[in-house]
Amino acid sequence: MAWNEPGSGKQRDPWKDGGGGPSPDLDALQKRIAAFFNRLFGGGGGGFAIAAFGILLAWLIFDSWVAVKAGHVGVVLRFGEFTRTMAPGFNLKWPRPIESVVDVDAIRSRPVSDQVRMLTKDENIVLIDYNVQYTVAEPRHYLFSVRDPDETVKQAAESAVREVIGANDLSSIMPDQQQAQAESLNAKGEPPPADPAAAPPAPEPPAANTSAVLAATAQKVLQQTLDRYDTGLTVSRLNFQNVRPPQEVKEAFDDAISAREDRQRRSNEAFAYAKSVVPNARGDAARIVAEAEGYKAERIAKAQGDAERFNLIESEYKSAPEVTRKRLYLETMQKVLTESRKVIDLSGGKNLLYLPVGANKDATPVEAVAPAVASPEPRGTH
Repeated sequence: MAWNEPGSGKQRDPWKDGGGGPSPDLDALQKRIAAFFNRLFGGGGGGFAIAAFGILLAWLIFDSWVAVKAGHVGVVLRFGEFTRTMAPGFNLKWPRPIESVVDVDAIRSRPVSDQVRMLTKDENIVLIDYNVQYTVAEPRHYLFSVRDPDETVKQAAESAVREVIGANDLSSIMPDQQQAQAESLNAKGEPPPADPAAAPPAPEPPAANTSAVLAATAQKVLQQTLDRYDTGLTVSRLNFQNVRPPQEVKEAFDDAISAREDRQRRSNEAFAYAKSVVPNARGDAARIVAEAEGYKAERIAKAQGDAERFNLIESEYKSAPEVTRKRLYLETMQKVLTESRKVIDLSGGKNLLYLPVGANKDATPVEAVAPAVASPEPRGTH
């Protein structure tokens, strides 16, 4: 017959033996727990003991584990002393006050900014605004090696920046100022020299000493300092946000920049003048040399031609001396009379019509000269 079937006079309880009382095991356990708490709390009631047991059980359940967020690190302290670190996720631990967990954000970038005045290598004063960003690499050292991480990073960064700036001159620290100087010269309408090879030596910052490289060097020095202090911090970036002269010396600084601009401008003017004069001088020299070479070639050729002509005349004279002599006489007279501006009249006083055929139209009239002794017959004009 089932335990709950009617007709037996009373229902049977499966949690009770036969028709008896509570289960011996549960009853005995309850009595032992109540007796323990009675002894513990000086013989108090059983309800208080059960409540205390529940609180103890809840404390053990809810304080024996911890969930660490992604990117965070849990630092476990046992009675205040470092024991271990917890990875992100679900982790077990002893309940407090035995063990406690300090959550450290290991991926968040922490910024530190400051503005300092410092001297350069060439004893110029500059005002530098810099920014440092760092993260936590070793949570244990971050918590226990430094009292104030931000202040420690700030002071170490200032020391690193002073070390780097003090080892460089102003032209290396502020190369953009020289770029502004060049732009101002171009704005004045002064073009650079046409020949880049002959351009004046303009002061340029070394390629290895730009602001970015100086900031990287300062970051390296800062990281070495933090590692030496066992801070557990990693510098992710160090930037020079603004590098400028202080307001107190800005006027003198501007005067120095203006003087450098004037020097550069005058140097450009001198080189421009040189570029305009030197080519002209070289052209004149080349022209004179070419004329001299041409004159030389002309004189040599003419001398050679005269010598060859004389040799030919000599050979002809040896062959026919009379004919050659007469020919030379006629050619000489023709040349002389062609260039003469006088006409000799041998017509005995008769009129002579002179037509200068082929002569220059602008030539002056030819002067007629009568001879002292008249000839009976005209013999012609020579």
